[in-house]
Amino acid sequence: METNKKPQEISVIADSLGLKEEDYDLYGRYKAKIYINALNNLAGKPNGKIIFCTTINPTPAREGKTTTAIALTDALNLINKKTVLILREPSLGPVFGVRGGAVGGGLAQVLPREDIILHFTGDSHAIGSANNLISAILDNHLYHGNELNIDPRKVILRRAIDMNDRQLRFIISGLGKGHGVPREDGFEITSATEMMATFCLARDLEDLQERIGRMIIAYSYNGRPITVRDLKAQGAAAILLKEALKPNLVQTQGGSPAFIHGGPFGNIAHGCSSLVATQLSLKLSDYVVEEAALGADLGGEKFFDIKCSIGNLRPEVVVMVVSLKALKHHGGIPKKDLDFENLPALRSGMSNLIKHLENIKEVYKLPVVVAINHFPSDSEDEIELIKEECMLLNVKAVVTNGWLKGGEGALELAVEVLREIEEKGGKDFTFAYPLNKNLKDKIEAITSKIYGAQGVNYAPQALKDLEKLEESGFSKYPICIAKTQFSLSDKPNLLGRPQNFRVNVSGARVSAGAGFVVVFAGEIMTMPGLSRMPAAVYISVDNSGKIYGLLD
Repeated sequence: METNKKPQEISVIADSLGLKEEDYDLYGRYKAKIYINALNNLAGKPNGKIIFCTTINPTPAREGKTTTAIALTDALNLINKKTVLILREPSLGPVFGVRGGAVGGGLAQVLPREDIILHFTGDSHAIGSANNLISAILDNHLYHGNELNIDPRKVILRRAIDMNDRQLRFIISGLGKGHGVPREDGFEITSATEMMATFCLARDLEDLQERIGRMIIAYSYNGRPITVRDLKAQGAAAILLKEALKPNLVQTQGGSPAFIHGGPFGNIAHGCSSLVATQLSLKLSDYVVEEAALGADLGGEKFFDIKCSIGNLRPEVVVMVVSLKALKHHGGIPKKDLDFENLPALRSGMSNLIKHLENIKEVYKLPVVVAINHFPSDSEDEIELIKEECMLLNVKAVVTNGWLKGGEGALELAVEVLREIEEKGGKDFTFAYPLNKNLKDKIEAITSKIYGAQGVNYAPQALKDLEKLEESGFSKYPICIAKTQFSLSDKPNLLGRPQNFRVNVSGARVSAGAGFVVVFAGEIMTMPGLSRMPAAVYISVDNSGKIYGLLD
C-alpha cells in the first residue's frame, strides 16, 4: 500500500475546479488560499449538492469518519462526479497531546498532511492573535482609567493559545506596579474561542468585522454588556484575519480537491468548517462531502440547526460512519476485547446507531446511508447483523475500506449515496426547532428529539441566564448545547441508547459574534491538559526535514 504518494502541484487542482491564477495565492507548491472575490465571481452558478458525513457517539475504538469522508470524495471523482471535500483544520493541542491529526489515514488522507496538522497556512495563529489583541486592548483600557466602567471581575474574554496547557486555565495577570490591573484571567485553546466560531460563520470580511464588533467581552459594574465595538477594536481584529478568511485548498491522496478551513470545537461551539469554504465549494463542484466534529448529536445537530440555518444550506443525504469496534464499545465491551466477535454486544451497541438514524430520518427528514468502516478483525456475521438491523429502518448499510483501498474502497458507498440523492435528496429537510421559539423550548426540542431525554433540569443560575438572554433580545438565536461527546446524555458513561434520563443545564451565555446561545450541560473543558506521556515526547526530525513519530 502506497501511503507516501507525492501530491500534484496545487495549481493543477485549482485548474480542475475552474479557478484562474488570479483567484488564489500559492502557499508553497501544495497549498493555496482562494480569494473571497472568487466566490463573488461565481455568484450566478448553481450550487452543488451537500453530502454530510457524521458518526455515532465517539469511542476510544475510533469510527473512521474522516477517513471515510476522504475515501467517498475520491470514489465520487473516480466515477466522474465533480466532488470537493471539506474538513476542519486540526488543532495543535490534540496533535501534540494524543496524536490526533484529523487528516485520515492509509490511502484516504489529505496532503501535505504534516503541513496541514502543524502550522498549515497560519489561520489558527491569526485567530489567536485577533483574540489576544482584543484582550490587550481591554486590559489597556482598564489600566488607563476604565472609561467604560468595566468590572475586572466580570471580564469573560479569555486569552488564546493553540496548545494544551492546563497551567494557563486560571491565572492572575497584571501583577506588579505599572504592569496592568491585577485580575483573574485565563486561556482557552484557540479552537474553543468565540473568535474561532465567529470566524467560521462569517460570509466575508465586512461581515466578520461586524460580527467581531458584536462579541460580548465583559460587563460593567452596573451589569451592562461591553462589546468589542465599545472598545473600537473590531477593525484591527478583522485586519489580522484578512488572509485567514481565504479558504485553504489542498488535495486528497487520490487527487481530489479539499478545502480545510476553520476548526471550532464541537461541544463549546458548532464544530463545523467555515461557511465561506462551503459556499465556495458548492459553486465549484457538483457534490460537496462535508464532515463536522464528534457525533451526530453534537457536530451533526449543530451543522443542521446552526450552520445550515445561518448559511441557508440544504444537505441532500447523510452518511453515518460506524465501525464494529465502536458499536461493541457501546455494547459494554472493553477496548482490549473489541477485536473478538461478539454478536450480543454488537446488537446492544446498535441501539446508539439506531437512535442517530432515527434522528436523521424522523427529525431532519433526510435520507441516510450507513458506512461500515472495515477492520481486519470484523466478522461476516457481525457485518450481516448491522445490515439486517439497518434494513429494519429501511436504511442501506455498505462496507467501506478507504484506509486500505482509498477511493476504490468506497465505490459501493458512492453509488448508494448518489441513488439516495436521485430518489429523494434533501427536498424535505427541516430543522429540529423553529428559530421563533423561546430559548427553553429550543433546548427542550434538542434534548428530547435528538438525545431522547425525558426532560431538562435547570439550575437556578441557568434560569437566570436564560431569562436575561431573552430580555436582551437573543431569543431568536439557535442553540449550541455544550455537553459530553461520548453519550447521547450529559453523562459520559451512559453508552448505547440511555433511557429515562434528564439533561442537567447549569448555565447559558451568548456568543453574539457567532450568533448562537451556548447552553452548558455538564463541565466542558476549554483548555485541555497533556497526559503524563504526551505525543510530543515521541516526535523528532532530521536534517532533511523528515519528521518521525508525528502521526505514527
